[in-house]
Amino acid sequence: VEVQKHSVHTLLFRSLKRTHDMFVSDHAKPVSLDEKSHKVKMLVKLRTEYGPVLHMPVLKEVRGKPLNPSDPIDSSGYLPAGVALTADTQLQKMPSEAGVQSMALALPPSQARQDAVRTAASVGDIHRHAGGAERSQPPQHTLALMEGGGMKNTALVPRKAPTMPKPQWHPPWKLYRVISGHLGWVRSIAVEPGNQWFVTGSADRTIKIWDLASGKLKLSLTGHISTVRGVAVSSRSPYLFSCGEDKQVKCWDLEYNKVIRHYHGHLSAVYDLDLHPTIDVLVTCSRDATARVWDIRTKANVHTLTGHTNTVATVKCQNSEPQIITGSHDTTIRLWDLIAGKTRATLTNHKKSVRAVVLHPRQYTFASGSPDNIKQWKFPDGNFIQNLSGHNAIINTLAVNSDGVLVSGADNGTVHLWDWRTGYNFQRIHAVVQPGSLDSESGIFACVFDHSESRLITAEADKTIKVYKEDDTATEETHPINWKPEIIKRKRF
Repeated sequence: VEVQKHSVHTLLFRSLKRTHDMFVSDHAKPVSLDEKSHKVKMLVKLRTEYGPVLHMPVLKEVRGKPLNPSDPIDSSGYLPAGVALTADTQLQKMPSEAGVQSMALALPPSQARQDAVRTAASVGDIHRHAGGAERSQPPQHTLALMEGGGMKNTALVPRKAPTMPKPQWHPPWKLYRVISGHLGWVRSIAVEPGNQWFVTGSADRTIKIWDLASGKLKLSLTGHISTVRGVAVSSRSPYLFSCGEDKQVKCWDLEYNKVIRHYHGHLSAVYDLDLHPTIDVLVTCSRDATARVWDIRTKANVHTLTGHTNTVATVKCQNSEPQIITGSHDTTIRLWDLIAGKTRATLTNHKKSVRAVVLHPRQYTFASGSPDNIKQWKFPDGNFIQNLSGHNAIINTLAVNSDGVLVSGADNGTVHLWDWRTGYNFQRIHAVVQPGSLDSESGIFACVFDHSESRLITAEADKTIKVYKEDDTATEETHPINWKPEIIKRKRF
């Protein structure tokens, strides 16, 4: 039998994988308790926390009744007979639980809380528990007294590592239609508000309108003289807006299928645009490191948003503050005050270009995509929530639906689907390129959910548009979540 020869490199990685598979199930298990080291640890904690009071006499209780302050204690815990307790000795002696409660009633509230915490555990309790399991909670009477705002000592409480909550189950998505027709890379997509058709912009300089149900071509619009990088359909008027690498921003009247307005001002290629949902304002962003706010009707340049130091690759608008969000190749995200036309906050956590930003349709949060990580943020100040790690490629586009499915599309043709809440990556797709295309022409430039959120449309480098939908036959039993509780790794930078 001929034995297949492998390179040392292959054999080494096989060995590593085998080792990983052997031990992967153990990495989340708690380490077994070593009695000796645990006892040493507890004694160190004991000395650190209660060193000043360890010299005090230990109180004993007789038949469940606490001793009176005047009771003598011998060498085994009681003072010898005949020794009178002075006023000083009585102050030094640790009082019993009943004594603590009666003292607490007599003292002012703040003093009562302090004294209760100070005498939460008698020295006898501490000695008794020194070698045993760590105290999970202080005595009940102490808890009752601490509820008023006293400080709780957590030094002896074991700390649990935070774990990722179980992600919500989502059915897997599958490819069900490939639409061909463009003669160049498909760079942008937008779905019209009525959910009947969608529009794409391409490197072949055309804008095409497709029927959403059948995937058939309805109309081609020509007018741009370079790649069409952004398209948007207005929900307030029968207008379609487009922008491209020819520095042009156009407004098309869909009743006549003609350009009715041009917005002049950008000094370089225009990479993205978005419409404000409630006012007649259009925002565009460009390689000239600016974003511009336009009045749709008068064509006036209301604001030029300056501050980025490199290409502004993506822009998004929303109703609430901040109304404009931009992502740039200078690695920053800026949140803008639309009225003042100034930066409200700059987020500098990303280490590489930010090419994609998406707003959650229901929550007051958003996500940004970069080759280092996908990051989630909270409005209005852009507080960091968590990292979604694992899509190690240049992320060109993000989309999210109301069900909490986040989609990221990358330059290498991969699509990753994530659970928004937990950041769990539940599916990875690498679609086969169109026959006749090179494997290198496997890139995702844009993706969007239709308004029913039952279909996902992607624009790709193999000149096709691919449509995905959820697998109706899948259940949690047939496609279980391959999930293990893991320690959360949430870095700020």
